[in-house]
Amino acid sequence: MSEKRIDSGNTAAALAVRLAGAEVIAAYPITPQTPLTEKLSELIAAGEMDAEYVAVESEHSALGVCIGAASAGVRAFTATSSNGLLYMSEQLHWAAGARLPLVMCVVNRGVGAPWSVWNDHQDAISQRDAGWIQVFAKDHQEIVDMTLKAFRLAELVHIPVMVNYDGYYLSHTYMPYELPDAAAVKEFLPPYRYLHTLDPARPESLNTVTLPDARNDIHGVKQGGYMDIRHNLHQEMRLAMDLWEEIDADYQRRFGRGGAPILDPYRCADADFVVVAMGTLANQFRDVVDRLREDGLKAGVLALQIYRPFPTARIAEALQGAKGVMVFEKGLSYGNQGALYADLKSALYPYPNRPALQNFIVGLGGRDIRTDDLYQHMKSACLQEAPLAPEQLDTPQWIGLQL
Repeated sequence: MSEKRIDSGNTAAALAVRLAGAEVIAAYPITPQTPLTEKLSELIAAGEMDAEYVAVESEHSALGVCIGAASAGVRAFTATSSNGLLYMSEQLHWAAGARLPLVMCVVNRGVGAPWSVWNDHQDAISQRDAGWIQVFAKDHQEIVDMTLKAFRLAELVHIPVMVNYDGYYLSHTYMPYELPDAAAVKEFLPPYRYLHTLDPARPESLNTVTLPDARNDIHGVKQGGYMDIRHNLHQEMRLAMDLWEEIDADYQRRFGRGGAPILDPYRCADADFVVVAMGTLANQFRDVVDRLREDGLKAGVLALQIYRPFPTARIAEALQGAKGVMVFEKGLSYGNQGALYADLKSALYPYPNRPALQNFIVGLGGRDIRTDDLYQHMKSACLQEAPLAPEQLDTPQWIGLQL
């Protein structure tokens, strides 16, 4: 039977990993991810989860253990945050390049130095080009559902998936959520089978030095060089978008939740002005949009549920009718703009009737994000009468600076 609970986001993630039947867990504790790994170790020690917990000395080793487990045909999971994710960076690229279907929860946190244990998205944004699929949850229920769907997607496309959720906003707060029935999850997520499992009886050579040019293998079949392999990863990551939608549709049919796996719109159907945001920030904007509607402004919010691969065509189509689009984000590409804003601008560039775009940076390192501040900035942007110069539109506005 399904089970309704009120608990933390970290516990929700741990229970979803148990439901997924992960057999190897390797993780190094880091705030605010620590309660997630503690919960998994408790479940395994109590005999309530049939898995091996591998204690490691670092995040680099944690992902190394998961890479080894997945290469041996075992469903593996890890979790981290902030500088721990950055310490994994080399292994992130290796896992993606080796096409291993790992799932990792990243409890989003600011990156040091200076040291911060508070939330923003800079950790995940800084690793957006590592070849991992990245999804962002807005609440505890989405943590559960996205984690289960992530295992199935990773194992279908052989690309690792990063499930992101906001540190403290979700990791340490208590909200109601529902865990699906375990037997039904087994039908949704069958056992992991890896075609190239390390097996002494069937030796294979995996991830050896690859030459620049394509060449024939020992069977005379032409195999790609490094560039071809990277092209395949890029193309198949783009194709993963359709599969993510199919998996979500199947999940919705089985468990009654889903329907917005790529973009989750709120009051966008007739909106002249649309906010684009990720994670809990998108949920916070629902209150802002409701207030703006009371003021007679047709506003909506579009939550981006999947960031890599970037849903270029879908988001461009969704924003074609808007007069103005405001991108609010908790991450930055230093020396340029918000990374999400730059991606959105690129997606809309081919369309002649693209809306005006503005970029807002908020909440870095846990800086308080006051709903009233969001409302005032959004309202001012909506009521802007004189068109801003291109360089003004293209310069990020920082909300909440104190110096």
